Amino acid sequence: MVPEVLAALGPMPGGRYVDGTIGGGGHAAAILRGSTPNGWLFGCDRDGAALEAAAARLAEFGGRLELKRGNFSELGEWLEPESCDGVLLDLGVSSPQLDWVERGFSFQQSGPLDMRMDTRQQLTAERLVNQASVDELTRIFRDLGEEPEARRLARAIENERRLRRFETTRQLAELIEKASRRRGQRLHPATRVFRALRMAVNDELGSLRGALEAALKILKPRGRLAVITFHSGEDRLVKEFGREHSRDYVLPGEVDVPELRQPVAAKLKWVQRKAVRPGAAELAANPRARSAQLRVLEKI
Repeated sequence: MVPEVLAALGPMPGGRYVDGTIGGGGHAAAILRGSTPNGWLFGCDRDGAALEAAAARLAEFGGRLELKRGNFSELGEWLEPESCDGVLLDLGVSSPQLDWVERGFSFQQSGPLDMRMDTRQQLTAERLVNQASVDELTRIFRDLGEEPEARRLARAIENERRLRRFETTRQLAELIEKASRRRGQRLHPATRVFRALRMAVNDELGSLRGALEAALKILKPRGRLAVITFHSGEDRLVKEFGREHSRDYVLPGEVDVPELRQPVAAKLKWVQRKAVRPGAAELAANPRARSAQLRVLEKI
């Protein structure tokens, strides 16, 4: 969604920008070109391989960028308050991560049950699948994957791991396909479970909450936050964050009673209410972008 991101952030010469999920550096390169000759970009990613790829791709912009390995929830600790003109958060898993069998993100080929975006962390999908209780697996599959057969599949995993330990993506995918009532449908039965495990292993929603708050802190007034989501849970969190900080009042309790509203200054405003979706050309070139949604907020 490069054209849409550029339209949202409007990079200009001398501007300071952040790409919190730099990946292979595609969006970052476009932002740096758009802010020629002296725009500056800070890029981070949990994935060391992604940072290496980004460094190689962005070598031509040497002196105009800084790269750091880490979680984008830490942006507020790395950058000065109100120092940035734009922040981009491109969520989910990247195509290279999906395609690299050794990372264990995909069930299309057999690889280790890993799913770590940051390979330095200890928690892996293998550890979660083999050690988490049925209740915990059910919660993960239901809340993060929106899997309608969450408990059924969690119980099937528990029964199977009594006989043998789960070690590969193919092993888990075949068990889910066998246990699910939805075999033969267009969407593979393991799709939601794999997404849920990946999100749990990497605490993706917790990291997103931290990143949104950090972006609010480091943006200048009139600076823009652009977030690309691929999952309803991510999108819902972004919308809730936008609603909370674009209101000019706070609630003393959980129930919204107009008479009890307490006035405050709004911190953000929506650039547009509806999410921006990828165009036909991008979908033709990258079918994985079909679920992408871009939402844009501006700091007041």
